[in-house]
Amino acid sequence: MLAATVRVTRDLDLAEECVQDAYAQALRTWPADGVPSRPGAWLTTVARNRALDVLRRESALRRALPLLVTEERVAGPGEDDDRLRLVFTCCHPALSREAQVALTLRLVCGLSTTEVARAFLVPEPTMAARITRAKRKISAARIPYRVPSPDELPERVGAVLEVVHLVFTTGHTAPVGPHLVRQDLVDGAVDLARMLRLLLPHDAEVAALLALMLLIDARRDTRSFEGRLLLLSEQDRSRWDAGQIREGTSLLTAALRRRAPTRYAVEAAIAAVHAEAPSWEATDWPQIVALYDVLLRLWPSPVVALNRAVALGLRDGPAAGLAALTPLLDSPELATYAYLSAARADFLRRLGRLPAAADAYAEAMALCGNDAERSFLAGRLAEVTASGS
Repeated sequence: MLAATVRVTRDLDLAEECVQDAYAQALRTWPADGVPSRPGAWLTTVARNRALDVLRRESALRRALPLLVTEERVAGPGEDDDRLRLVFTCCHPALSREAQVALTLRLVCGLSTTEVARAFLVPEPTMAARITRAKRKISAARIPYRVPSPDELPERVGAVLEVVHLVFTTGHTAPVGPHLVRQDLVDGAVDLARMLRLLLPHDAEVAALLALMLLIDARRDTRSFEGRLLLLSEQDRSRWDAGQIREGTSLLTAALRRRAPTRYAVEAAIAAVHAEAPSWEATDWPQIVALYDVLLRLWPSPVVALNRAVALGLRDGPAAGLAALTPLLDSPELATYAYLSAARADFLRRLGRLPAAADAYAEAMALCGNDAERSFLAGRLAEVTASGS
């Protein structure tokens, strides 16, 4: 809705206001008149009409507002998709990479400022200010609302891939809310990756990212049961989507043939090792640890270091995993990251250090915003508390 309305207003703030007005009108009229057969189309039409009314009544104000440039249009497979145009607008090189990703998550994917802040591990006021500055810069710099020309695409696609990846990971495990997964975000990210694949059919990074998402999403139907989170070791692998696994593996193979391994290719390779293991016990943990070693060199990140520590603990035992986690406890980027406390709690539990494990589980619960994950942590906390008493 926002992407379609921006085409009319050529101003992000005005488009957001018109979309909000459409939702407000739906809340007023649908209870009495009933939900229309195509609610999305109804809302989009109301938002666009509201935008046209505003522009007609306030033409003087419209002339005073900086407009998004629309004259430069480039034909291509994604030309008719407003979301893709909006993604490239938000990911313009005039913006910092952090602003590009944050703005796209907020405007294209509809995440709240709170959810975007959690994805970046920063306070909400910091993220709100970052998003506001980015929107102002788009207007002031008259950034085009279009898919870039073919010669511009290579230098622009990196930011878009990072956005799509973050949208997927945010949907795969929702930062806040009652549900483990936000399937709308997962499906939206996969759709965007497929559109990018049409635009850049020979780009290895695009293929690798699509492979990564397909291999991970293949497990979607087995990650929870009746609202209860199921660990990878508990999932019914016979219900994993074999078609997605085949497609993801094929894309990864093609990507690795075209260039040396890159960040998304290595992540996809890790996902492929999990997808191809016939059981949890048969998982090739030495290979996964080796792949995380490569990933750390390509993309140094405390989150990657955390994931490597977990894999190390599953390869060499909980004491080794706990030792690998210890240096990360002082990382400011992970100070509010629930998974660090949860991983530490699990290693402590497996080592029989139950009081310390209980403290770590309680800390993870305090930092966790997802109800399904918090319920899982609460269950583990109750187990170690009962065993230690």
